[in-house]
Amino acid sequence: MAIERSLILLKPDCLKGGHAGEAVGRFEKAGFALRGAKMIQLTDEILNEHYAHLTDRPFFPEITGFMKSTPVVALILEGENAVANIRDLLGPTDSTQAPTGTIRGDMGTTSMENICHASDSVENAQIEIARFFDESEVF
Repeated sequence: MAIERSLILLKPDCLKGGHAGEAVGRFEKAGFALRGAKMIQLTDEILNEHYAHLTDRPFFPEITGFMKSTPVVALILEGENAVANIRDLLGPTDSTQAPTGTIRGDMGTTSMENICHASDSVENAQIEIARFFDESEVF
């Protein structure tokens, strides 16, 4: 099994709902190691880069507005097959379709208010980690 890293963003609904500790706890209980963590206020610049693949979608302004509504917590998690295993732990992007027992199924409410962003590939994880963390912030 490959040891991988993934970027996680604890979204505004996660923080507003008081779910940050539970979400991080679930990741740790699943065996993922924390390799970086910080609270940040997202800017238009970083959101335009992070969501570049969605800029032509009609809901793009809603996503960026939501993601700027409060600070978020950015995490780097490491573990065996982290990208796929974290996405399994989270459940489907649409929280209404996520089964009970998954993070999104237990805490999320919609496809946007779905508690966490997680990298969707090893390649994107590397890009996203570099986008949100300086090398000196990764342990």
